[in-house]
This record gives sequence, structure tokens and C-alpha cells, in this order.
Amino acid sequence: MKLLDILKFSEEYLKKYSFSKPRLESEKVISYVLKLDRITLYAYFDMDLTLEQKDKIKEYLKAMARKRVLFDELSKNEVEEKKSQKTFEKENQELLLKCIEYLKNNSVIDSKLDAEYIFAHVLKVRRNILSMNLKREITLKEKDEIKKLLHERAKDKKPLQYILGEWEFYGYPFKVDSRVLIPRADTEILVEQCKFILQEIENPKVLDIGTGSGAISITVAKEIPTSSVLGADISLDALEVAKINRSLNKVEENLKFIKSDIFSNIKDKDFDMIISNPPYIPQSEYEELMPEVKLHEPLGALTDKGNGYFFYEKISKEASDYLKVDGYLAFEVGYNQAETVSKLMEKSKFDIIAIVKDYGGIERVVIGRKSGESSVN
Repeated sequence: MKLLDILKFSEEYLKKYSFSKPRLESEKVISYVLKLDRITLYAYFDMDLTLEQKDKIKEYLKAMARKRVLFDELSKNEVEEKKSQKTFEKENQELLLKCIEYLKNNSVIDSKLDAEYIFAHVLKVRRNILSMNLKREITLKEKDEIKKLLHERAKDKKPLQYILGEWEFYGYPFKVDSRVLIPRADTEILVEQCKFILQEIENPKVLDIGTGSGAISITVAKEIPTSSVLGADISLDALEVAKINRSLNKVEENLKFIKSDIFSNIKDKDFDMIISNPPYIPQSEYEELMPEVKLHEPLGALTDKGNGYFFYEKISKEASDYLKVDGYLAFEVGYNQAETVSKLMEKSKFDIIAIVKDYGGIERVVIGRKSGESSVN
């Protein structure tokens, strides 16, 4: 459409909404958008407008019709609104910087990241677009909520994930609170390695021991929709969270949860794979953990209150009785534990097929395959 066509269209549009001087108003709109003097507008009657210019003209016309205001008033309001946005944006940026400094002064390592997550959580926007949402006024109620959450993070050392109430694992959302361990990125490596194996098995049957929030079992059930997954945990509180996450991720069909102290309530003996990220922190190291972990995450999901190998040894000894021939046992392990865990698995007649390092170069995953010989008890 040429400029003259746009002028005619705009005039007719405003006439429909009973503007007393539709031509004048349409000329004001178009000259403003094109940055031309209104009196010289018709000298450019054959000019082609860009799509962006046409969209902007339509936007102004619709706003005038909706608000029943003339263009002069509309443009004046727009200028005032932009001034307000700049004022709020400056104030909000200063507030965010103060919050970052507050967390930093209270020894929060990722102070910038945590402050941004808290702001985004309270303002109900995604963190990656937070800067685009600082132009509006932050209400007193929202400021009070930000202050409260900052105090929990800085003084109470409450983990950010528990403050937000949700965290992402393998691209999926998970509700988390003090009833369950916070899903870690390193555990994604365990899931990824198990996924490679399970993709080659028709309708694989999987047991996840110590399921906690359900991060491993839910992700496996999502990524391998032909699988049948059973998540087991001794904690009823943890299982409540896991069931919430199962519904959240819409994976009810091929995933069940059961209360079980390791294998105590497991009846099936034909699993293709048993996966576990058991409590593996030695009691001596547990005492030295950072307060975010020690004060808030469940003790029973972190340490075996011994040397860190109790669950690896017990699961390795009993797992063969619940696996098919050539079935797999996959563990996440702690720092410097891979060699000992491998020996425990080999002692129980598992052939070690993979030891995989995490993003920091630490051996984090150990996978064994059940051999034809019976397990050693």
C-alpha cells in the first residue's frame, strides 16, 4: 500500500468511530510515525511504507478508537508513560544491585544469579527476560516478598531451589522442598548414560532405588515412553513430592511409586535395569558441608552415617536377584568412590561396562552388567 492508500484507510477507520476530524487525526498519526511535517505529507503520496511503519500506524489508530482520545492526547500519554518507565527501570535496577550486594556480603556465592531468580520469581517472569520487566513499578507487597526471600537466602542459608519451590532437571520442571534432595546437574549424566542403554531394549523395565523427588524415574519414563518404571523410596514424604512431580510432568501411564527400604517391598524379579543415586557422603564429610546443604536438605538422602559405601554394597549384593540375565546396575557415585564401588559390584558378579566422568572431570557414574554367575552374598 502507498502512503495515499494508508491515509484514506486511516481516515475511514477513524470515521467509523465517529471522530469529528478523521482526516486531520489520520494525518497527525501518519506524519508522527513517518517523522514528516503534516503539511508536506501529500508530497510523498506515492511512498511505500515498511511493514513496521504500517503496524505502528494501526497500533495508534486502534489505541485512539479503544480509548476514545485524539492523537495529541494519546501521544502525550505515551511520552509520560515512557518517562515513568525510565524512572521505574532506574529505581528497579538500583534495587536489584543492592540485593546482589546484600547476598554477596552474606557469603552467597552466586549472588547475582540468586538475586535475579528471586526477583523473577516474585515478579512472575522468567529470569532470562527479567531486564525487560523492570520498567514497571514494583509494588510494596512485591518488595516485601523480595526482602523476605532475600533474608531466607542470606541469613537462613535456605537453598535457592527451595525458595523458588521448583527446579529444572533434564529440561523438565520439578517441585522441590526440604522433603527431598535438590536434583543436581551431575545426576543428568547418570540418566543420559542409562538412556543410551535403555533405548536399545524393547519395553525396558526399570527400578529407581531412592527416587526422592522422582527426578531420575520421571525423566527415564519421559525419555523412554515404552519403558515401565518403578520408583522406590523409604520416605513417605519424598514419595508425596515424587507423585506431585509425576502429575506435573504428565507421566502417570508408565511410572509407579512404592514405599520400600531398598528391595524390601519389591516383588518383581525381571528388571532390565536398576538405577540408584544413594546417600553416599561419608559422615565425616557431612559435618563439613556448606550450610545450604547441611541445614536444609534431608539427612537421609545425603549420608549413610558411615563411610559412604553402605548402600552401594547392599544394593550390589541383592540387585542380581531382581535383574534379568544381562540386566544393568547403574550408580551415581561421590568424589573418589568409583574405584571402590566398581570393586563392590565386581565382587557381586557385575561386569563393569562404563565409568563416566562429570562436567568437572570427576568419575561420577558406574554401570555394570549382571554376569551369568549367581551373586555373592
